[in-house]
Amino acid sequence: MPVKVVDASAVCALLFGEPGSARTSVALEEGRLAAPVLIDYEVASVCRKKIGIHPELREPLLSAFRLLQRFPVDRYGVDAEEVILLAEKTGLSVYDASYLWLARALRAELVTLDRRLASASRRILR
Repeated sequence: MPVKVVDASAVCALLFGEPGSARTSVALEEGRLAAPVLIDYEVASVCRKKIGIHPELREPLLSAFRLLQRFPVDRYGVDAEEVILLAEKTGLSVYDASYLWLARALRAELVTLDRRLASASRRILR
């Protein structure tokens, strides 16, 4: 079974019913999922921002966030210095470069809805 690294944009689309969720669901159908440990914090940050914008949806948003704990994603540490160098090389944030670094380290496909990250992935993971 192939490994697929999934980033926060893809997970948030699924959890919060955002555009791109159907495409992400298809991309994740087969494979073991992996992500850097920071995925929990990134998804939590998105949830917090959504609650700030839509306080009336606080409980449904928190319920959706709680599904992350049941989401079948193996979490991995990354080499921070190598991630810095990769971020520098690609122009990505260190956070986004963490997903790219992990995909390269695991020789895995990267599933993302982030255009810049997807573009960097096509260049780096060929």
